[in-house]
Amino acid sequence: MDILVFEENGSGQAKIRGIGRYGVDENLRVVSIDGALPDFIDDPEEYLDGRIEADLVISYLNHPDLVDHLARLCGRLGIPLIASGKKGEQAHTPFTCCGLGLHPSLGSYGRRFGFPEYRVELEGDRITALEVIRGAPCGATWEVVAEVIGSTVDEALVLLPRLIQYHCTANPSRFDPVTGKSPVHYAGHVHRAALNKGVTRFRDQVSRS
Repeated sequence: MDILVFEENGSGQAKIRGIGRYGVDENLRVVSIDGALPDFIDDPEEYLDGRIEADLVISYLNHPDLVDHLARLCGRLGIPLIASGKKGEQAHTPFTCCGLGLHPSLGSYGRRFGFPEYRVELEGDRITALEVIRGAPCGATWEVVAEVIGSTVDEALVLLPRLIQYHCTANPSRFDPVTGKSPVHYAGHVHRAALNKGVTRFRDQVSRS
């Protein structure tokens, strides 16, 4: 899958590394806009021209004029755009990167990255295997696995979200006014829910066998 990533002064580096390390068949190209930007950009085409060829565009841009221009551009070209933490009708805008739902238009990226999903194996109440099916592009979903294996389920449901929050690269000060949660808290919550779901699925399979 051909993915074009736009970042601003290194804003997407952690996620770019994670996609490269944990992706399946993604071909990443990165456009980095570096240096100081004016408060208002009257001509965003100076930074983002209209020549975009990709199956998917991911935006880690922060400047609102560039964010809006890229969304309009991708909408006009019919290219799916992910802009986590932003607002707009012309893009997929989950609260965090690990809050992205499944969308057919997002191809292999969408099947690999977004709302986390774990495959769990237990012996008694202890976790013996933990496989990531889908996770956060920053890589946190994968990077905590080794520290959770061997824990009891109750221990893991406390430990895993805490570890995720340590690894999370989102801005913790960006609170959601509706839920009152920061992106870091949200990341911990969705991973805990994913682990709990994986445990339930394994126990259901055992009970049916």
